Formats: sequence, C-alpha cells, structure tokens
Amino acid sequence: MSKKVIHTEKAPQAVGPYSQAIEKNGMLYISGQIPINPETGKMPEGITVQTEQVMKNIGAILKEAGYGFEQVVKSTCLLTDMADFKAMNEVYAKFYPTNPPARAAYAVKGLPLGAMIEIETIAMK
Repeated sequence: MSKKVIHTEKAPQAVGPYSQAIEKNGMLYISGQIPINPETGKMPEGITVQTEQVMKNIGAILKEAGYGFEQVVKSTCLLTDMADFKAMNEVYAKFYPTNPPARAAYAVKGLPLGAMIEIETIAMK
C-alpha cells in the first residue's frame, strides 16, 4: 500500500514542503500544527487560544482522514516557553478527557511564523 496524502481546507495550508498528514497502513502521521486559523490565515494571541486553535486544526485533519481524537496514540508538543506548560495542558486535556495518548513536550527556541506552540500527532486505526 502506498502512502495517502491527507489534505483539508479546514486546517492551515503547509508553510513549507510537507503534507498536512500522511496515512499508511492504518497509521496517520499529522505534521506539526501551528495555531493559524484557516479561515483568516491569522494566528491568535496567547497560549490558551493558540493551543485551542492547534487542537482544532488537528481535529480537522483527523476528521478528513476518518479518524478521531480517541485514535491518537502519540503527540509531541513544542513550546517556546515552558512557563506556558500548565495553560497548554488545561486546553489539551479537554480534547483527551479519557485515555490520553502518550506525549512528549519540549521547549524550543522558536517556531514557524512566531507561534508559541506546535503539536505533531500520530493516530492509529
């Protein structure tokens, strides 16, 4: 089975040479999502609303591929400031009320377009 490129207009377009997501063998690999609102092309201010937008973007890609948050098995969260970790967790937890996926969170020096957060996701059927 070859890989399937997943694309939706309900999530931001790639800002580089990559796909929003790739599906292969019942696994969905979602590229790191930053908090761009796909309707406006703009990024909200503040970690809480940025995390909410990232999770909405991930949700749109999951839906396009026929998956849901309950099928997410791994997330990697990148933050420009670990002081935002608690606020990010509060928003993130709303999307995984039970049996959350495995996860790593890292502080990074910078993210594309000045985002405060980026999350990459792997889901499995």
